[in-house]
Amino acid sequence: MFLDYVEIQVKAGSGGDGRISFHTEKFVPMGGPNGGDGGGGASIIAVADSQLTTLQDFRYKRIYKAPKGQPGGERDRSGKSGKDIYLRVPAGTIIKDLDSGDILYDLDQPGDEVVIVKGGRGGRGNAFFKTSTNQSPRMAQDGEAGEEKRLALELKLLAEVGLVGLPNAGKSTILASCSAARPKIADYPFTTLVPNLGIVSIGDYMSCVMADIPGLIRGAAEGKGLGHQFLKHIQRTRLLVYVIDCNEEDIPKARETLQSELVEFDPSLANRASLTVITKIDTVLESDLKEISEKLPSDYIYISAVAKMGTDEFLQSIGRELDEDRSQRATD
Repeated sequence: MFLDYVEIQVKAGSGGDGRISFHTEKFVPMGGPNGGDGGGGASIIAVADSQLTTLQDFRYKRIYKAPKGQPGGERDRSGKSGKDIYLRVPAGTIIKDLDSGDILYDLDQPGDEVVIVKGGRGGRGNAFFKTSTNQSPRMAQDGEAGEEKRLALELKLLAEVGLVGLPNAGKSTILASCSAARPKIADYPFTTLVPNLGIVSIGDYMSCVMADIPGLIRGAAEGKGLGHQFLKHIQRTRLLVYVIDCNEEDIPKARETLQSELVEFDPSLANRASLTVITKIDTVLESDLKEISEKLPSDYIYISAVAKMGTDEFLQSIGRELDEDRSQRATD
């Protein structure tokens, strides 16, 4: 099951209390203070794991409590610190504070690691408070409380190329034909209910991660259809590919609808590099396709993923756009 948003509660461990004790032995009724310090409370740490693609592990468990530190012991023995808890999340996970609404962390690289709640410090034992004027202190510190937060974990897929289109435009077929991904494909709208990722080879030495986003409809940015909950997954992409069925009654209007929904959701997407691909060209006569192409911009790409028509040109265009984007980023 694909899960890209969960709310959890996390509580770090409290520190152990310091100990009040005194050295005792035969014929020495009251020796010096020897109470040890309490151990530190355990922290909870989030780690971005490249092997994970969903927040499914958090579906049933929403509360996480780290162990407390142990209290200090006699003979200056410190208490044992609590063992930290590691929460593994997919790379691309954003961590938000539910109370303030602030984004605390963005784990956008595999291996990224952050302490999301810190364990409390252990209290000092009475040995710490011994001074020249107070040789037998009868005081010790309590351990500090660990941090506690209510958090939202939100996954945004890490893909360089995002396929966006109306339902049944052929996005899943493109992904399946260009990569080893095997999304569900059928001839009816909303076949794709979750985003799919695939690694696409472009030439001999280049590859990219391509995402197939569930179909958008007019009003998706306002929550209509299936698109709203998945629009966030195209925010990290470097290249948008608008996918339009050649049998669409009004191709320019379909293209306008797609772009307007993306820009309404995130205005920065207006400046994102893009390609427009007309699909399923094997389903129309060559004369009809010529008539269609004459009414559209010259840079549109025409393909049939099923018949492998135009796919090489499509992949080459992706390669050129990504190369140009890399060059632009290097000069910024």
